[in-house]
Amino acid sequence: QVQLVESGGGLVQPGGSLRLSCAASGFTLSQYVMSWYRQAPGKERELVARIGSTGSTTIYADSVKGRFAISRDNAKNTVYLQMNSLKPEDTAVYYCYVGRRNSWGQGIQVTVSS
Repeated sequence: QVQLVESGGGLVQPGGSLRLSCAASGFTLSQYVMSWYRQAPGKERELVARIGSTGSTTIYADSVKGRFAISRDNAKNTVYLQMNSLKPEDTAVYYCYVGRRNSWGQGIQVTVSS
């Protein structure tokens, strides 16, 4: 069955960087658009970034444009989210998502704090 496993989260100071990874299994990653979402305490889950099946097209939430970069390695069945210049308002649980299979990862905590 479809499985998405996030890793790479943690605690980082403002201005720091983290790279999240999403390891996919149970389906052929190269055939699917992939997304990263996040949910902060008391807020709705929101789209952070999305990448087309070949990696040639990407979209970003306005709040992360110029700071975050989504990428994928279909040969490694992995999607990445490089997060730079992190701010306290980036603190959230981050989720990997494959829409056509309507499947979510378990989520990983990212905390930006001094």
